[in-house]
Amino acid sequence: MTVMDDWVTAACAELGLDPAQVPVPTVLDLARDVAHQVLRPGAPVTAYLLGLAVGRGADPAVTADRLSGLAGTWPVELGGDPHPRTDPAGPDRD
Repeated sequence: MTVMDDWVTAACAELGLDPAQVPVPTVLDLARDVAHQVLRPGAPVTAYLLGLAVGRGADPAVTADRLSGLAGTWPVELGGDPHPRTDPAGPDRD
């Protein structure tokens, strides 16, 4: 198990949730997209918004894709990163 797995398991136990239902890679990818294409503090807020939408019945993957797409079109003049990171390997998730 990784530290992330341990954290998700502990947090889920605290909240009475099933860790198998937590799409960690989806959330991390969305947070990365927002942090690099919009603004860093937008990442946790967007993850929270994803959680609200999923809590209301939205599909996590579809909703994350929509939000990532929005981040990808965010204009630089509104705070978007003029040089977004394009690392295909993605962030370190451990």
